[in-house]
Amino acid sequence: MELKTIFMAFFIITTMVSFAYPSLGHEDVVDEPLVKSGPEMDAVEAISPASQEYNMYMLENLTPKFTTYLENCMDKMGPIFRRCNEDVIEEILTKKPVSRECCMKVVKAGKECYVEIRKLMFRFYQLKRFASQVSFRTNEVWDRCSAEVMNSSSSHDD
Repeated sequence: MELKTIFMAFFIITTMVSFAYPSLGHEDVVDEPLVKSGPEMDAVEAISPASQEYNMYMLENLTPKFTTYLENCMDKMGPIFRRCNEDVIEEILTKKPVSRECCMKVVKAGKECYVEIRKLMFRFYQLKRFASQVSFRTNEVWDRCSAEVMNSSSSHDD
């Protein structure tokens, strides 16, 4: 067999296994906060003139269609979006759980909106250094919030 064929077969099998068992790729994930609450989190949120220029450039280069999509996602969460967005980022980085109210807004907006907003947030200069580490935690926050919302709605149905 040709080396190229073997490589392609290996690549396809590895890809299929990673989709079937996504947790296999996260075996070595340390279950500690990426950032400590308090001054360390405040330092992450600090904006310098250079980081602000980077962020503006990044936002200006989003397609109008994607910008409209994100605006619609944010609108689904209502006026509480900004606070909840900051709280979700803090939970992803520090493991400090967001409120039930924010979980309800996040779930109301939907998983696709939640994921796309997280992807955008971790493209910002202040957060981009964590982008490769937060995918798993982003899903954990979604799973926790959706379970919490489902539990609270099913308890109201009784």
